[in-house]
Amino acid sequence: MSEKLICANKRAFHEYHIEERLEAGIVLVGTEVKSLRSGTANLVDAFVLVRNGEAFLHNLHIAPYNFGNRQNHDPERNRKLLLHAKEIGKLHDRIRQDGCTAVPLRLYFKDGKVKVEVGIAKGKKMHDKREDLKKKDLKREHAKDFKIKAR
Repeated sequence: MSEKLICANKRAFHEYHIEERLEAGIVLVGTEVKSLRSGTANLVDAFVLVRNGEAFLHNLHIAPYNFGNRQNHDPERNRKLLLHAKEIGKLHDRIRQDGCTAVPLRLYFKDGKVKVEVGIAKGKKMHDKREDLKKKDLKREHAKDFKIKAR
């Protein structure tokens, strides 16, 4: 299975503890797919909501297709996610009861189809974010020291 990454939401890993991941299809129009092939999407402020038994992706920005005509797509429109009914029910329960949120983690092509990886996440506290930054800095320093010693 070949996967080609379109964009990733690095901010989600900084802001949330990702507890579970789901793969979902997404309903798109032709100019959106063409625009995604050129890599013009942004997941930073995107989130998932469940309404009437259907999951929707909000605030996903897909830039208008450069060679599109007057029927080009709206860059900020809400897009329906394609999930099984059990997955939607589980997602809805986790969001409503556990105080979790659903955020898109990455957008990618898989066998010619656009897929979204949705993470069920809990928000991090400020001290958790600082700890993660400290760990990241330590890891970077250790790698730098190891490089110097290896020479």
